[in-house]
Amino acid sequence: MHSPLSIDAPDDVREEERFDAERLRGFLEAALPGASGPLQVLQFRKGYSNLTYLVRIGNQEAVLRRAPFGVQVKSAHDMRREFTILSALQGVYAKAPRPIAFCDDESLIGAPLLT
Repeated sequence: MHSPLSIDAPDDVREEERFDAERLRGFLEAALPGASGPLQVLQFRKGYSNLTYLVRIGNQEAVLRRAPFGVQVKSAHDMRREFTILSALQGVYAKAPRPIAFCDDESLIGAPLLT
């Protein structure tokens, strides 16, 4: 028997996977032209590898991905590689998400990230 399609709706961020969202403000404002206003972060919880969040700033929103906390093997969760591959798929594979920006400054949320 097949299970019904289940969509992963964003919810509150798990306590152990929270970060200071305000540290992202400058990055998000640069990546999303015209973005300003209140900042909200929710989490998609059904992923099995990288952590995935919904970030809202004003009336704009984007998905943010980062490696799980405590990862020892950085190459297993290489955000730069993911950003490069998703960028290369644009115009070739319509179902690939469109990457917006990559940031390797770990001081923002403790790990490289992409949106």
